[in-house]
Amino acid sequence: MNHLTWKEEQYLLDGEPYRILSGAIHYFRVVPEYWNDRLQKLKACGFNTVETYIAWNVHEPEEGEYLFEGLANVIQFIKLAGQLGLHVIVRPSPYICAEWEFGGLPAWLLKYSDMQLRCMDQNYLAKVDRYYDQLIPKLVPLLSTNGGPIIAVQVENEYGSFGNDTAYLEYLRDGLVRRGVDVLLFTSDGPTDEMLIGGTIEGVHATVNFGSRVEESIGKFREHRQTEPLMVMEYWNGWFDHWMEPHHVREASDVADVLDEMLDANASVNMYMFHGGTNFGFYNGANHIKTYEPTVTSYDYDALLTEWGDMTEKYKAVRRVLDKHGVEPGCPFPEPISKYSYGKVVLTERAKLFSQLDQLSVPIEQTSIQAMEKFGQSYGFILYSTWVKGPRSKQKLHIKEVRDRAQVFLDGNLLGVIERWDPKALDISIPKEGARLDILVENMGRVNYGLHLRDPKGITEGVLLDNQFQSNWTIRTFPLQPKSLSSIIYEEAVVEGESKQTEDNPAFYRGYFDTEQIGDTFLRFDGWQKGIAWINGFNLGRYWEIGPQRALYVPGPLLRKGRNEIVLFELHGHANEAVVTLVDKPDLGDFAAVDDKVLNFVQDE
Repeated sequence: MNHLTWKEEQYLLDGEPYRILSGAIHYFRVVPEYWNDRLQKLKACGFNTVETYIAWNVHEPEEGEYLFEGLANVIQFIKLAGQLGLHVIVRPSPYICAEWEFGGLPAWLLKYSDMQLRCMDQNYLAKVDRYYDQLIPKLVPLLSTNGGPIIAVQVENEYGSFGNDTAYLEYLRDGLVRRGVDVLLFTSDGPTDEMLIGGTIEGVHATVNFGSRVEESIGKFREHRQTEPLMVMEYWNGWFDHWMEPHHVREASDVADVLDEMLDANASVNMYMFHGGTNFGFYNGANHIKTYEPTVTSYDYDALLTEWGDMTEKYKAVRRVLDKHGVEPGCPFPEPISKYSYGKVVLTERAKLFSQLDQLSVPIEQTSIQAMEKFGQSYGFILYSTWVKGPRSKQKLHIKEVRDRAQVFLDGNLLGVIERWDPKALDISIPKEGARLDILVENMGRVNYGLHLRDPKGITEGVLLDNQFQSNWTIRTFPLQPKSLSSIIYEEAVVEGESKQTEDNPAFYRGYFDTEQIGDTFLRFDGWQKGIAWINGFNLGRYWEIGPQRALYVPGPLLRKGRNEIVLFELHGHANEAVVTLVDKPDLGDFAAVDDKVLNFVQDE
């Protein structure tokens, strides 16, 4: 039955002493066709367990509409792990952090302006309960007590970093139990007094998250839980990246030495991450410590496997530590997945955004500015337009609380860009006859951790010319889902070999390439500036010349034999040819070492 319990600082599996050796793989960051490959590589390294979050916003993208297929088929992922002989730790709490958009909370919660998140707010709990009524019954048959692979379930995630509402934690615990979850329940928090007090509850097993300072972190945990087994639920063996910052890496030898120290202390360990994967689509999160910092598309994390699933030196170093502690590989390492360089693709078709407004959206008339969630929009872009009477001379245009990046146009010409991390005013003059003002705002990812978790998008307060708020807006939402993208009307705009600088206006570009060989590849954007990329209708994520990431990972299963379509929504135009390149090598940018301060930012901040 594989029932996990504990007694006197020791886990017991069916009554026998047991050490959990786990690695994190998030099903929603890996195409389903590669789940088996990644899980086999986990087992080949010697791990006996896989851990995954469950992201609420993946499974209820629109309120009351549930999704459990494709990337969202968590049930198939868990079953597959069990078939491979792996145990599973599931973390289905409403909030997951994970550098994932809004920490996994669905964005539609924000349309309820009076709702309080992650506490005993009855409106919030009603939404959680409705979601759990859909999710938890799907998990119950997969519990180890019912013959399945799930040996433990998380109640809430790093709650001590957010609040101390013990009644809320108890409510979530009771809700899991009431719905039939009878395996080991746990919480996970950073190793500080504040976090371990606020995030734990009596009668529920506590685990701890950290990336270094092993003796200090274990010591702090032991001050609060003297008799429980030590489980490092998140051993941060790498780090994630933000736009405008270097790619983070951590020495393999350092990771191995810290793991060795943890195992010598008789700890069980979950490697966060074993395989990071990709923030496909609009699902990247953001941090806001001193300023807003959006996360890149890649979630490589400098983990044991690369974003594209290759073995790293870190994998080998960890394997040597496990061998030292008597842990044998669970299976052979699978053959590597082929990578191809498909070459240049000319995007010969173009559709300017401002010529496609009626194809992509329905205008909404509003007296005042509102955030995108008020219009039922979660992701993508939103356009605010108004007519400004003149004359006005040498005024300043201010956007109050832009979330997160606005391109400002006056009579169709770019006036400038206002960014959340650089909220400068723009100079503006209006002729006597007046002018049309358009502001296109990009949601670059909601904050996933900390004080700024409530993060509505668009323009949240208003637009001023000097000290005068502007009224009477036409608002258009652009979630850029496949259905709306199919309505775009393109025109032939580029001749192969043509070289020129395009105008600085948003536009969609489309091109095709043919292949009979299917494998992984990487999409480069040399000469392009900033935007979103789709391949065969699948949203690969964001690109931005500012880096660090300069190529998007394209898993082979997204391609098809014969003709393949590439679409870009480019915000600023391209230099030289309208060409992208499919190559066989990644480019995550220049790197910076992960230091001790970074690894412990949760407790240090």
